[in-house]
Amino acid sequence: MNKNKMWGGRFGASPSEIMQEINASIETDRRFAAQDLEGSRAHADMLGATGIISREDADQILSGLNTIASEFADGSFPFRVEFEDIHLNVEARLRELIGPVAGRLHTGRSRNDQVATDFRLWVRDAIDRLDQGLRALQSALVGQADQNADTIMPGFTHLQSAQPVTFGHHCLAYVEMFARDRGRLADARKRLNESPLGAAALAGTSFPVDRTQTAKTLGFDRPMANSLDAVSDRDFAIETVTAAALCAMHLSRLAEEIVVWCSAQFDFVSLPDDLTTGSSIMPQKRNPDAAELVRAKTGRINGAAIALLTMMKGLPLAYSKDMQEDKQPVFDAVDSLELSLTAMTAMISSLQVRKDTMQQAAAQGFSTATDLADWLVRVLKLPFRDAHHTTGALVAMAEKQGVQLDELTLEQLQSVESRITKDIYSVLSVENSVKSRVSAGGTAPERVREQVAFWQNALK
Repeated sequence: MNKNKMWGGRFGASPSEIMQEINASIETDRRFAAQDLEGSRAHADMLGATGIISREDADQILSGLNTIASEFADGSFPFRVEFEDIHLNVEARLRELIGPVAGRLHTGRSRNDQVATDFRLWVRDAIDRLDQGLRALQSALVGQADQNADTIMPGFTHLQSAQPVTFGHHCLAYVEMFARDRGRLADARKRLNESPLGAAALAGTSFPVDRTQTAKTLGFDRPMANSLDAVSDRDFAIETVTAAALCAMHLSRLAEEIVVWCSAQFDFVSLPDDLTTGSSIMPQKRNPDAAELVRAKTGRINGAAIALLTMMKGLPLAYSKDMQEDKQPVFDAVDSLELSLTAMTAMISSLQVRKDTMQQAAAQGFSTATDLADWLVRVLKLPFRDAHHTTGALVAMAEKQGVQLDELTLEQLQSVESRITKDIYSVLSVENSVKSRVSAGGTAPERVREQVAFWQNALK
């Protein structure tokens, strides 16, 4: 009597306890339940349409799969580790519901093309959710840009005051970053949208399956062209996770800025109580923990990308059991990124901007020095390098006296460059500095408002 429930006549004994523990994946791939049913329905319908099995058997299988779908929905489906994975759990339950005809469902397919199909369907759904999350975050950033198109803040390089910019301009920089993230995910989605179903174990099948029908039913653009590639490819998972890692890096940069801006030393912004935490010992603390956790999750997502690349790097064609380890990193990366996007969107939407503090900080650190140099070039026709040197001397003078550039007297300015006139004060205020940056992509409020209008329309 055969004692192995899964492998039939080839094995005379069930797997050992350790073999079952290392081999089973049901606790992970049960997340494929909806996609597994979707693929099985498409396959069963195709088998009936092509006459590979009778229409009656196909309809009976479809009815059983619908029952299983209801069990998934109400939580009554009996997941069992002895059936190893989601595919065998579904098949075993289908046999309990409709009897031996359930065995016809696996005609013309293998778990190899089945799991590849399920995984692509799941990743495609995940990309769509991530895109929605990114769009919501972009909308929140555009909202802040709209409200702060003329809010002046210091722009930094090396985290040193460089030139004044507007907070709206700063927010729109992240809108552009997240647009690129959406583009990368869209590219990944386009490439993954081919169907492995019908490739069977690795060589195709001798049954006259209609792979175009199943591809169309499942929303794929076409069947994959090579059966070996169809079952062994995990580029779609790696590409999606690496795109997620880039997005997480962008989120981490924004999170870091929020952490810095919320500090008492900067005090540029504040977060509401429901998005901060306190201290167990210091009652005055309001910690931006949500931002810090977004920043930290970058490591998990980067780790997922490295895990997938390492897992796949030495695998010969076609399928190897190593590839069972592909799902957990993807699930974790997607979960982490989805949560990070939700948290960041909440923070950006509720961010309170301290405009006066930002403007005062923008006036510090000689941030209009470049405007002074540009004036020397534009009005006095100095070569830029000479203007740079003259401006540096004036900055040194102001620094020595403990004043800002616009606080130097005309006589002091003329002691370095005699041709300077009082007109120079028109460029030394932070307000005039930002207004002057009217080049395409610049920080001038009018440019910011143009970009806000563009993105409001693009994100509709």
